[in-house]
Amino acid sequence: MKVVFNESHRQHHPRNFLVSGARHDSPEVPGRADALLAAARDAGHDLMAPVRDFGLAPAAAVHTPEYLQFLQNIYPRWRRIEGASDEVIPNVHPNGCGAGYPDSAVGQAGYHMADTACPISEGTWSAALAAADLAVNAAQLVLDGAPAAYALCRPPGHHAFADMAGGFCFLNNSAIAAQFLRRHLEHVAILDVDLHHGNGTQGIFYERADVLTVSLHADPARFYPFFWGHAGERGAGPGLGFNLNLPLPRGSGDEAFLLALEPAFARIRAFAPAALVVALGLDAHEADPLAGLAVTSDGFTQIGRAIGSLGLPSVLVQEGGYLNDALGRNLTNVLGGFEKARGA
Repeated sequence: MKVVFNESHRQHHPRNFLVSGARHDSPEVPGRADALLAAARDAGHDLMAPVRDFGLAPAAAVHTPEYLQFLQNIYPRWRRIEGASDEVIPNVHPNGCGAGYPDSAVGQAGYHMADTACPISEGTWSAALAAADLAVNAAQLVLDGAPAAYALCRPPGHHAFADMAGGFCFLNNSAIAAQFLRRHLEHVAILDVDLHHGNGTQGIFYERADVLTVSLHADPARFYPFFWGHAGERGAGPGLGFNLNLPLPRGSGDEAFLLALEPAFARIRAFAPAALVVALGLDAHEADPLAGLAVTSDGFTQIGRAIGSLGLPSVLVQEGGYLNDALGRNLTNVLGGFEKARGA
């Protein structure tokens, strides 16, 4: 499989991560991309740099200009604040109330950042834009005839809304890839198999009928992102019926995950998409430090094989999956299972 990758992700290295109010080191570190890249190389996949720089336009097709302007400029503005932290971390949130948009960098950080898990440093914007460009390059490979391509994106993206960062995510790489495909294809589906619900992706397409969004994830009743990802969220307006959430009980393993893929695939087949974007989280693994589900490494082989059996042109976009001894193996198992199903 073609694997698109670059080194720009190293410019983003978040230092702060609040868990139940306590500061921890962020698990979203450059080392996770290193492990994934090494695994892809060792498995013999076709590693390649981006063929072209698509610039800001693909991100602007998904995110608001106000938000993109914020991401580009907030760090130097923040550093001009006397006594400010080294990273942009919001300390105030509007909680959906009020229509005002503040001039203050502190106020805008609260407006555009859903939580404290997405601190912004000097290199965050360039790393996020480069990650989005990887997803677009993978989509272009598929449009050019490749049966599938994998974008090793970091930072991840599926928690980013059109105007809001969150959960380690800034630009929604999977949504950007899907929207880019939509320029050429009538229908595109997104299948999110990350541990966490792809709330940003859902929000971006919630009122649209041209992109189907399907997500398998740990039940958000007691798990991030808490406020989105429940089974009753079906879309709205023209998008009613074009969103499917399949929450799984905490601790669910291979059998439950594979069973949940059946209604996911039934909905995708009924939608008859011309291409599929897979938001490929590997954090559903039993040893992942974020500890929500219990999928095994062999289970990831079966997941990859099942997705490959759909037979759709596919863009696989890296989402979650954090450092543990099985991380690289889980990626090679997914990609290997996918290729085996496709006869590659």
